[in-house]
Amino acid sequence: MSHTIVTETCEGVSDCVDACPVACIHPGPGKNVKGTDWYWIDFDTCIDCGICLQVCPVEGAIVPEERPELQKTPLVNVYPQLPKTKHFG
Repeated sequence: MSHTIVTETCEGVSDCVDACPVACIHPGPGKNVKGTDWYWIDFDTCIDCGICLQVCPVEGAIVPEERPELQKTPLVNVYPQLPKTKHFG
């Protein structure tokens, strides 16, 4: 099971990014409700090592379980680029 970065608690410190051995922590677009940068964990890549939890200085920003309702995860384009089509009319 993966860890979760609580989007609205994260302060964008990013110590977790450098510490992660599998590079599963990514910057989120824009700012959170605190007006700070924020990061998110790719649940499929996370190996549940807990290093992010150890290095994060922001209390409550990372929880040791997969809680997708607490973490905004940007939509990733899962569809290959579709060919352009001509519009007839």
